[in-house]
Amino acid sequence: MAYSEDYLQLCLEQLSDIEDVMHKKMFGGVGFFKEGKMFAGIMDGQLCLKLDGTNQADFEAAGMTKYNSKKMGKGLPYFEVPLDVLEDKEQLKKWGIKSWKIAMGK
Repeated sequence: MAYSEDYLQLCLEQLSDIEDVMHKKMFGGVGFFKEGKMFAGIMDGQLCLKLDGTNQADFEAAGMTKYNSKKMGKGLPYFEVPLDVLEDKEQLKKWGIKSWKIAMGK
């Protein structure tokens, strides 16, 4: 299994301040969606958020690197969430909303 049920519950709790977040199991992980757009996922057992040029520096400043799919052998537009952000519900909400806006093309 690519993630534990306990980790999924932790992520759901930490993302719960973002209204109307849905999740579904997919490709051995979990996708998190808002208004039909995937903005986060549990990938290879770690919570990752969607990125582009507007938020990539936040992840890099925290020492994170782009998620690389082991199955696909390439990078995807997601970065692993730093542990301090995952543990800080308010900060995770800010980062999550930014990633959702990226997914929405805003």
